[in-house]
Amino acid sequence: MSANEHPVARLLVQCADRPGIVAAVSQFLFQHGANIMQADQYSTAGGEGRFFLRVEFQTDGLDRTVEALSDTFAAEIAPRFDMDWRLASVHRPRVALLASRTDHCLLELLWRWRGGELPIDIPLVVSNHEALRKDVEVFGIPFYVFPVTTETRGPQETAIRALLREQRVELVVLARYMQILSGDFIDEYPARIINIHHSFLPAFAGADPYGRAFERGVKIIGATAHYATEDLDEGPIIEQDVVRVSHGDSRESLMRLGREVERSVLARAVQWHIEGRVFVHENRTVVFRQ
Repeated sequence: MSANEHPVARLLVQCADRPGIVAAVSQFLFQHGANIMQADQYSTAGGEGRFFLRVEFQTDGLDRTVEALSDTFAAEIAPRFDMDWRLASVHRPRVALLASRTDHCLLELLWRWRGGELPIDIPLVVSNHEALRKDVEVFGIPFYVFPVTTETRGPQETAIRALLREQRVELVVLARYMQILSGDFIDEYPARIINIHHSFLPAFAGADPYGRAFERGVKIIGATAHYATEDLDEGPIIEQDVVRVSHGDSRESLMRLGREVERSVLARAVQWHIEGRVFVHENRTVVFRQ
């Protein structure tokens, strides 16, 4: 954040839908000197609806620190509505990128980070192969390789998790990291591991989706960014996109077109996550897009 920008905090709320939530939150922030810059809300239909709220506000005029404001909110507002919530200052999250041999998703994120489009810190890139070392080190980012075999899979993952903890990583992005993570790894970062699947899920889940799409003669291909769960390729979907193809496309051209979609879909998903725009409820998401 530059010296000319105002410090900003963000409040994220989800709870059972009922009257008075917006009024209570708005009045609370007003009473404590917050200047609301942006507010998004959504409630699901039905008798047992779910309510989602995202508020960004300037903190210059607060009558207390953001941490103290959070404590006050926990005591005065959250219990009244049984809220699942988070209130914190906006900051640059520490993000680890994991990749294998394929570079397009990884490089897209690194280009956007270097260009200032992604306000994150990237303390490291992790891979199970050496192939991308030179591509990463040109950005000045440490590159770690943890080779994996059937016999070393457990210790390899343990070493990666220890490194992520040491680097205080808040978000893990699987930029075509072609390894299955354990349940313990996923549980350590709930709704904080983003994966890109090179298919428009639920179609062609698993390996070689472009090959199977080619054999099926599809007319669209796509990509899906989702949170990783123990159920492979079944996690809550953050973003998807497609591109039209035809009978004239080869397996190779499908892969080329697919790579273009993959990198933009993953970048948008990461952007929306770090901006607090993605709410997870059960196995679905509510995404407040810009």
